[in-house]
Amino acid sequence: MGQMTSRRRPQSDLPRVLFSPDEGPPRYSSHHFNDPPTITVSEIDANSLLEQPDSRMELRRGSIYSTMDLAPQLEHYASSLPRQSHSRPSLEALRKAYENGELGMEATNAQAEVDSLLLAEDEAPDSSSEKAPVRFGWIIGVMVRCMLNIWGVILFLRLSWITSQAGILLTWLIILMSSVVTTVTALSVSAIATNGRVISGGAYFMISRSLGPEIGGPIGMVFSFANALACALNTVGFAEVVRDLLKDFDMVIVDDVNDVRIVGVVTVTALLIISLAGMEWESKAQILFFMVLLVSFSNYFVGTFLPAPKQKQALGIFSYQTDIFVTNLLPNWRGPEGNFFQMFAIFFPSATGILSGVNICGDLKDPMSAIPKGTLMAIFWTTFSYLLIAVTAAACTVRDASGNVTDFMTTNSTDGCVGLACKYGWNFTECIQSQSCKYGLANSSKVLGQLSGFYYLITAGVFAASLSSALGFLVSAPKVFQCLCKDNLYPYIGFFAKGYGKNNEPLRAYLLCFVIAVGFILIAELNTIAALISNFFLCSYGLINFSCFHASITNSPGWRPAFHYYSKWTALFGAVISVVLMFLFTWRAALVTFGIILFLFGYVNYNKPTGTYNMALSYSISLSGVEDHVKNFRPQCLVLTGPPNQRPALVDFVGSFTKHISLMICGDIIMEQDRQSRAPDATDWLVKWLHQRKVRSFYTPFNSDCLRVGARYLLQVSGLGKLKPNTLVLGFKSNWRESSPDSIEDYINTIYDTFDSNYCLCILRMMDGKDVLDQFDSEADNVSDRGCSDQVKTIFQNDQGKKTIDVYWIADDGGLTLLVPYLLTRRKGWRHSKVRVFIVGNEHNMEDGRNEMLALLKQFRLDFNDVIVMTDSEKRPQAKNLNRFVKSVAPFRLYDEQQDGVSLQEQRQEYPWKISDKEFEVFKFKSERKVRLNEIIRENSQLAALVLVSLPVPQSDCPSALYMSWIDTLTCGLHCPAVLIRGNQQNVLTFYCQ
Repeated sequence: MGQMTSRRRPQSDLPRVLFSPDEGPPRYSSHHFNDPPTITVSEIDANSLLEQPDSRMELRRGSIYSTMDLAPQLEHYASSLPRQSHSRPSLEALRKAYENGELGMEATNAQAEVDSLLLAEDEAPDSSSEKAPVRFGWIIGVMVRCMLNIWGVILFLRLSWITSQAGILLTWLIILMSSVVTTVTALSVSAIATNGRVISGGAYFMISRSLGPEIGGPIGMVFSFANALACALNTVGFAEVVRDLLKDFDMVIVDDVNDVRIVGVVTVTALLIISLAGMEWESKAQILFFMVLLVSFSNYFVGTFLPAPKQKQALGIFSYQTDIFVTNLLPNWRGPEGNFFQMFAIFFPSATGILSGVNICGDLKDPMSAIPKGTLMAIFWTTFSYLLIAVTAAACTVRDASGNVTDFMTTNSTDGCVGLACKYGWNFTECIQSQSCKYGLANSSKVLGQLSGFYYLITAGVFAASLSSALGFLVSAPKVFQCLCKDNLYPYIGFFAKGYGKNNEPLRAYLLCFVIAVGFILIAELNTIAALISNFFLCSYGLINFSCFHASITNSPGWRPAFHYYSKWTALFGAVISVVLMFLFTWRAALVTFGIILFLFGYVNYNKPTGTYNMALSYSISLSGVEDHVKNFRPQCLVLTGPPNQRPALVDFVGSFTKHISLMICGDIIMEQDRQSRAPDATDWLVKWLHQRKVRSFYTPFNSDCLRVGARYLLQVSGLGKLKPNTLVLGFKSNWRESSPDSIEDYINTIYDTFDSNYCLCILRMMDGKDVLDQFDSEADNVSDRGCSDQVKTIFQNDQGKKTIDVYWIADDGGLTLLVPYLLTRRKGWRHSKVRVFIVGNEHNMEDGRNEMLALLKQFRLDFNDVIVMTDSEKRPQAKNLNRFVKSVAPFRLYDEQQDGVSLQEQRQEYPWKISDKEFEVFKFKSERKVRLNEIIRENSQLAALVLVSLPVPQSDCPSALYMSWIDTLTCGLHCPAVLIRGNQQNVLTFYCQ
């Protein structure tokens, strides 16, 4: 019973479990870990396992049910590992274990495991010749990258001008409002980014894989275009600075506008060449750019405290002055662009760039932790820097200045002098009245450089900010667009999906982005491009927030973000405020953008019908085109309730985890003896009963001669298209010992048929031993006589408080055993219940087993932090319990030694469900395991609200009576409802986003 060893923490640092003395079944002490150890899939790879030869045969450890029926293991869910083809056995293999020879199969599987590991070792690249891929932490990979893209040309070239127009107070309001939009969007992005492990593809890939192509497609198109515009914006900002430098040296290429166009086109062409040549140096370059920016900021803040010489005073800079600060608190609108929302539109692009860390999620060590932490920290520090720079610039600089040193007044007389600078001995009246001032907060884009200690360090900062942002956007836009083109959602875009080279570089998409960027660079007007970018980025953020709200409101089982500090209502607020701001900025551009979005949505969801029936029919048919995938798995249940009002507990249990998220069908198999007494309107009454109970379920009656035949046909024909059951739910046959042999055989064969049909299976056993109401003697009761008012409250409708849900995950069934309790805890009555997961392990490696399971639960984004290792499950059960089991099956044994040869053969043919001495001996060890497990369950879970236990898969040669006694033994003696549950051995939980 080996365990995979964690290399994250030394054994001495791991939490311990306390055990009681050996006498009697132990009560295990659980540990609640607020921060469970992190074990990433990349750390548990073939090479690490090869370093531990003893672990090769321990990888495929069997459950206590069977050596073939494997215990839950992390590698079964890590699809990137090379041995995935040798994962858990199928239901068919488990059912035919005896025919194939279980020991032989075990040896074959173990040999195949070793062979795959040896093959992986042979094919593994030489570490000396090929380096491992670089993985970034949250600081370098997310925070620094986001800050570099947020700090852009608007900060250096437009923030001081915006402050002069709007004043300090309104500028702060603009900055804080922008921060609110980006923070809410960052919360939504963090939720989406932590909804599974993402290999690559950025924001579009996560949204389209998590929430569907109809939402991801338009976001991908708009986001790609917005990134191309952002590349143009930063390139134009860089070109403006270069043009001004050339003018300082009396160098002009053509004129002011054309010089920006020429420098911009040349710059973006150089960036394209760099992108096509390779980006191996990008991470180091980003660090260099970041250091340059920090030096520039330090240079600026030091400069604001230095006394201003006459040359600076002529430019309107007087260091910190109270009068200047008070005057610049209020707005002073100028020109056609002088209004609040126009300033907001120009500033907003400086708040974008929050998705830069998401776009390299495949290169992060721990994306689930790095993306939320790095993005939110980047927003905080950049917002703080914007607020500080805005107030310091406005506290030191007057709005208007001539730049002429001769305007210094030699006398103290200020008669006829206009402007705040008069108090400091400067007369800028002439340029103020003629509106020809070239310097000051309202006229110059060089204020930050003029305020700083050394002007050209600010220029270096502008270069670093603009080039790093332009390069980042030029790289990310083609990558996102290539991923969109590969999905082939829209016609004629597949041409740009082709990749080249070992890194699959999107050369065609690079050229398309280059053409778009050049087209907007030719506008050569920073304010105009900034307003357009605000429109498209707000649209992208609105769609991202709406997609997060949509995923939350639809209660999809696959929506399990590890980031919990978001709300569907904040996401909706972010979507609404983004749309409102779009129309307040430039309503014409907003209308055009929404027209494009509606067209893109409509194309993906074309031919939308009118009318409820047509809509339902169309959507049902469209589901046929949805690929079956672990990410969109939902437990769609066929529940053999009989008349639903006779088994309300069974109805309420299934309705608790299927309501609003998946299909539920109540199947009623009507026997021959019940047809005559059944009321003509019974179906209508039962449907009304379900509606009144607020259970979202279909009701399907079916005439049959026996349970098995009826269940088999219902399994085959229930549902419509993809809206068909994948899970059968039964009530436990509590009176099986008193029932006729035929009814026992019928019940067990229904279970066998379920497994043979590759369906999941749940069996509910109520605390009183029944799932049928006491007042109903038989299914022949006339339900219409009772009416719909007969609503009996069951335990599944009660508030469970802080009781526990105990999950005994004995066999790896694909994750259904964990998914059902997770869905239950999303309901109001079970919201505060704590889920405890019990697993099998040995005392010498229980810490490794617990840490592996904690890592698995963390990767699944399940908040089940209580993992308890059962270290004594292999001990023999107590004699009294074992004797009780032997006595309980005694009426169903043949006792071969007491029969002569002829009568024994006849009895075996006449009573196939009975247990021969040989069969009893062959399955003796497995029977003892079931008894022992029941002892552990009764010892630990008497106070639980619900117990879920992995259901053993019966071998094809197992007698019906013996299997019935097993499932009876597993859950007997409990005072709470118990669920025997088994998935179909296919994954219903995954690490990944796609």
